[in-house]
Amino acid sequence: MPSPSAQVPSSVVVVGAGLAGAQTAAALRTHGFEGHLTVLGAEGLPPYDRPPLSKELFKRTEPVWLADDLGIDLPALADDLRLADPAVRLRVDREHVVVRTASGDDVEADAVVLACGSAPVRPAGWDAAVTLHTAADADRLRAALVPGARLVVVGAGWIGAEIAGVAAGAGARVTVVEAGPVPLERQLGRRVGGLLTPWYDDAGVTLLTDIAVDQVLAGRQEGAPDGARVTLDDGRVLEADLVLAAVGARPASGWLAGSLPLESNGGLRVNRAGRFMGLHSPTDPAGHLHLDALRRVWAVGDVATREHPVFGPVPGGHWSAALHDPEPTVRALLGLDERAAEPEHVRARLGLAPVPAHAPYVFSQQLGHDLALFGAPSPFDEVVLRGAPPAPGEPGAGSASGGSAGGWAALYLERALDRHPRRTPDGHRVATVRAVLLVDSPREVGQVRKLMNRSVPLEIDLDRALDPGTKLKDAVL
Repeated sequence: MPSPSAQVPSSVVVVGAGLAGAQTAAALRTHGFEGHLTVLGAEGLPPYDRPPLSKELFKRTEPVWLADDLGIDLPALADDLRLADPAVRLRVDREHVVVRTASGDDVEADAVVLACGSAPVRPAGWDAAVTLHTAADADRLRAALVPGARLVVVGAGWIGAEIAGVAAGAGARVTVVEAGPVPLERQLGRRVGGLLTPWYDDAGVTLLTDIAVDQVLAGRQEGAPDGARVTLDDGRVLEADLVLAAVGARPASGWLAGSLPLESNGGLRVNRAGRFMGLHSPTDPAGHLHLDALRRVWAVGDVATREHPVFGPVPGGHWSAALHDPEPTVRALLGLDERAAEPEHVRARLGLAPVPAHAPYVFSQQLGHDLALFGAPSPFDEVVLRGAPPAPGEPGAGSASGGSAGGWAALYLERALDRHPRRTPDGHRVATVRAVLLVDSPREVGQVRKLMNRSVPLEIDLDRALDPGTKLKDAVL
């Protein structure tokens, strides 16, 4: 039951009909919300899972509907479901929220949950490039990537690597252009990204690094009937039948500018419970919101930079956040847990159960390999390897093994420059783990997930952890 002091809303509008929005609607009804629920979507489709769009582009020609995958029947949950009437403006005051939709309607409610997701980045002037974010985008890619088609992928991040691999496997001639020195440098660091570089050649993909793209022009501008021309900053020109811009994504929050103060990346800073914190910079036109107004605004999924007890502020974009964060957010919104944002030591003193902590999680299938990343790597971490990547030509070097052969891991360790090094009684180094990347190690995924989904930092006996013959959990202190 809600706390007597809680102001339980009688109406809620959820902006976004993806995984985070669907999970929010389901959690509201599961926890007894009987008020009026409005859900606004943008694509005109029921909720579906986005990761298969790139990983399984040719294996799945229909979206993975959440109604089938997770049992979320959104039409049965929402009183007012508008799958093709996206939000375009938000007004918040001390009494209510009002969401203006593209059709011109004003939806008034006691609270809003912003689950509006992200949008792919397409640099100015790249109108001839396509992006991959929606089911319609995937349909267009499938139709264009016929055997022999020339595909240029700009960006060797998660999406770029995944599409490069499936396209090459379907017979397309693929070139990937990456501005950094190695694939996934921003996400995994230069050392680990360098270990992935041979995968491109193994998969029959041409990888160009340390080179930026100046322009992506439609082929017809050069007299060709279709296709595109990619101009590199060294003057080279790549002819393509299709160009995919895979240079990242940003929160789909442009419509909130001027209404709520946004972070520099467009995200919304929320506390551990998902309530908007209203952080303000002097140059932000949105200004300050009254505390009563802040209590009406919540955010989950890609758009939310959420406070984590171990990793601090974690930007959205992690599938695990969209899946898990709506649950504690809804409990806090409904007054079922008014202390959901409190640190665990405070909750323990109050006799409250711990709030489950979920480490940021990314899973990728690319170029014949499986990757699972738990935690939040930073450029300041020390990187050590557990096991060794197979050398070219060795078993497991060119494709995912499905077992332990060829599998390895990278551990990202906190550099504690302000503390004295610690040792175990055996003289082994004690290290704090900020992230774990598993490569071709499916049997270790469940174990590492449990270790990283903690509300306290993971500390290990490093000597034992680096021994592939020792289970990682047996190295935890």
